[in-house]
Amino acid sequence: MLNKVQLIGYLGAAPEIRSLPEGKSVANFNLATSETWKDKSGERQEKTEWHPIVIYGKLAEVAGEYLKKGSLVYLEGKMQTRSWEKDGATHYKTEVIADNMKMLPNGKNSAQE
Repeated sequence: MLNKVQLIGYLGAAPEIRSLPEGKSVANFNLATSETWKDKSGERQEKTEWHPIVIYGKLAEVAGEYLKKGSLVYLEGKMQTRSWEKDGATHYKTEVIADNMKMLPNGKNSAQE
């Protein structure tokens, strides 16, 4: 079995960085990926997907220091669904737990522009 995700996209906002009780850092942010195509009438269509991303440890600290809104990034990781109870209802959230990250040039706010 395989649980592997590879994404290239833009950050919707700067990562939110916090420390877990055991002292480990965690970064959370949303990553936008887009696809384009032409419909039957030849009109260009675009669809954007937003992916919730979680990064732990030293990589989270790097993300917090160098990533910002509009950064273009390549991520590798796995899908993970967590659940919690609130007001008598079970809620679920599926996230990408990233364990590899590469910052890419030509982001909307990259230093090379």
